[in-house]
Amino acid sequence: MNQKKSIYRVVFQNQGNIYELHAREVSQGAMFAFVEVGEIIFGERSQLVVDPSDEKLKAEFSGVKRTYIPMHAILRIDEVEKEGVNKITSASADKNKITPFPMPVPPAGGGSS
Repeated sequence: MNQKKSIYRVVFQNQGNIYELHAREVSQGAMFAFVEVGEIIFGERSQLVVDPSDEKLKAEFSGVKRTYIPMHAILRIDEVEKEGVNKITSASADKNKITPFPMPVPPAGGGSS
């Protein structure tokens, strides 16, 4: 039985840039408030045209088995039919201002009064 693994597009904000990655594994990480992304997919280079943004991501994530992204940095996660182009774009270049989703803050002390 040939079961096809899902492909996810993960879009997140990091250091003033918007990252778009494609991966085979996305889950709630074991670390509180982090999303775990594994098996990042990079397209095979069968063409002469090379996307510098994809190459930069490939170099940045070279040797990375899993990456843990803070939940508040995640903009969107989609399950897609096939892999797309990984890219980095400047958040300031985006005409729509991106506001991180507010995270709940646990109460201090955790005890009752």
